[in-house]
Amino acid sequence: MKFKVATLASALAVVFTVSGCGQQAETSTTAEKVSEELTHQVALNYPETKRGTVVDEYFGTKVSDPYRWLEDDMSEETALWVKAQNKTTYSYLDKIPYRDAIKERLSTLLDYEKVGMPFIEGEYTYFYKNDGLQNQYVLYRQKGEGEAEVFLDPNTFSEDGTVSLSSIEFSQDGSLAVYLISEGGSDWRKARVIDTKTLEIIEEELIDIKFSGLSWVGNEGFYYSSYDKPEGSELSAKTDQHKLYYHQIGTKQSTDALVFGGTDAEKHRYVSGYVTDDNRFLLVYASVSTSGNRLFIKDLKDQSSDLISILDEPNSDTYVLDNEGDDLLLVTNLNAPNKRVVKASFSNLKPDAWQDVIPETENVLSISTGGGYLFAKYMKDATSLIQQYKTDGTKVRDIALPEVGTAGGFGGKEEQKDIYYSFSNSKTPSTIFKFNVDSGESAVHSKSKVQFDSDKFESKQVFYTSKDGTKVPMIITHKKGIELDGSNPTILYGYGGFNVSLQPRFSSTRAAWLELGGVYAVANLRGGGEYGKKWHDAGTKLQKQNVFDDFIAAAEYLIEKKVTSSEKLAVMGGSNGGLLVGAVMTQRPDLFQVALPAVGVLDMLRYHTFTSGAGWAYDYGKSDDNKEMFEYLLGYSPLHNLKDGTDYPATMVTTGDHDDRVVPAHSFKYAAQLQASHEGSAPVLIRIETDAGHGAGTPISKTIDQYADIYGFTLYNMGIEKLK
Repeated sequence: MKFKVATLASALAVVFTVSGCGQQAETSTTAEKVSEELTHQVALNYPETKRGTVVDEYFGTKVSDPYRWLEDDMSEETALWVKAQNKTTYSYLDKIPYRDAIKERLSTLLDYEKVGMPFIEGEYTYFYKNDGLQNQYVLYRQKGEGEAEVFLDPNTFSEDGTVSLSSIEFSQDGSLAVYLISEGGSDWRKARVIDTKTLEIIEEELIDIKFSGLSWVGNEGFYYSSYDKPEGSELSAKTDQHKLYYHQIGTKQSTDALVFGGTDAEKHRYVSGYVTDDNRFLLVYASVSTSGNRLFIKDLKDQSSDLISILDEPNSDTYVLDNEGDDLLLVTNLNAPNKRVVKASFSNLKPDAWQDVIPETENVLSISTGGGYLFAKYMKDATSLIQQYKTDGTKVRDIALPEVGTAGGFGGKEEQKDIYYSFSNSKTPSTIFKFNVDSGESAVHSKSKVQFDSDKFESKQVFYTSKDGTKVPMIITHKKGIELDGSNPTILYGYGGFNVSLQPRFSSTRAAWLELGGVYAVANLRGGGEYGKKWHDAGTKLQKQNVFDDFIAAAEYLIEKKVTSSEKLAVMGGSNGGLLVGAVMTQRPDLFQVALPAVGVLDMLRYHTFTSGAGWAYDYGKSDDNKEMFEYLLGYSPLHNLKDGTDYPATMVTTGDHDDRVVPAHSFKYAAQLQASHEGSAPVLIRIETDAGHGAGTPISKTIDQYADIYGFTLYNMGIEKLK
């Protein structure tokens, strides 16, 4: 067994006591005070992890992979390693004196009635609601002004709340519905068809569905997508041939018609099919990666007709928004990096015949329909700007929002006169508004009941300069009146990939950190979608280092402005954000006190060999593409850039044993190598959640436990002795 000692803080010049109600930390600057208060040490015996002899060769370069055996998620040896690592991690976490207090506060913050936006199906208005600490949201419905009733309660799917409702789609008249469930957080789904009147499941469960939308044709049947079940581990084996099927109600799944995919000549990793609201057209989207799609259309009036190609090449992100007879409205970033809305006729669908309805602007566009109107939801410096249009592109009005923040929703049936939208920002809990599409009037439908006083906090947007001179926005949130003396415990969060935009939204788990006196900063890094396609592309493949440079520059800004210091700074991110944290902690281990990589992509040479990972190549490139791409990936891959004898930040890697998107082997191998390479006194641990996946559908009970551990670990390793 390898033995190392992990201390709270071996050489801090200051000590903090943080109030559980967000009071400002008390400061002492004397080394004697440090010596007096940091008297305890936590000894860690890391589990011994055997090293294998696997070596791969890439373009003449040999790369060892000593922990390859941890990729086998079906082996007893891996299971024993997981058990041993969790025992070590929880023995450490159990010694944090205020961990239970943080858990209690998280429980209080999450224990309030949470209600989602209403939506209409058939004769009913449906909405999701959680009474407080229910593991999963319950789907309710009501007719008119009648009393609401439970329609579907996912908490009854399993005793521990680990089986969740992932999506539901209603038939045209609302008499039937099909919903997908996830077990243990897995991306593999099962489908159940329910009679909405009797609430009875009317046929056998459909199985082995993955990365699928659901779209009905009238009340007769629906389209869904899946892969062939892989040989070996369904959690890690490669899946790269997505297929679209049609299921006819009353028939067995084995007879479902294959509509698209399944040929060796054309492999698509992501395929989906959707039917227009009038049941006129089937639209098929096919992609080889997470960016760019081909687009096909079929006239359902003529069942013998073929799929017609609208876009032959996946060089844009394009989808059909709506149609009126033969005329279609499309949203596209083809020749418009910030997106535009165009009109096309079924008789001439080629891009050179498209006509602008809402032209591209300097702000990134997303669009929805409701009440016979279009709602343009622009991002302006990562915050929302909303405009209403007629379907011919005539602007109706700007829609005023309560303050700077993020608005979502603005969708509904064509015949609805009242639709709904939500608004929140980093310090303001979500409010749902009812909006009249004709008058433009908004009225509060429901306000959050969370026990959080947002008036005590402030949130501001700043712009800082990255390494190459690029201006990057960041939103910083904290209690009002804090002193900028470098003493504030701070979490810096980022993502920086896959065109994902981090807009300011309220989070009850984040509110707990703010109440503990912490600062929460979110950087809008390149690789995201905050400024459109160009911003995304600037953080992909051979430009991926821009993302890490942006994040490092954000940390340096926070330190320069004395918001915090290296000794009080934690970096946090999940999935692609886990890669981000893993990369910056290997490049600048001196800059951060704590690193929190969650469900991260950490082995950049082999990520594409697991599940649907090859579909991420638009952002990353692959190690077998060419020598230049291999060398670039090797140059920043977190697993391969851990150096022996280095003092790394206190690190807690987190993952789920059922994560079949970013397989836990990434985290397993990284944690094993980190424990072997690390020569400092700070703890480097891995927390492996059982019966949990990539994050979606995680029960509230597990969420509370996880964040109590994360915040406790973070504060403890920043030298914070107790909470008052």
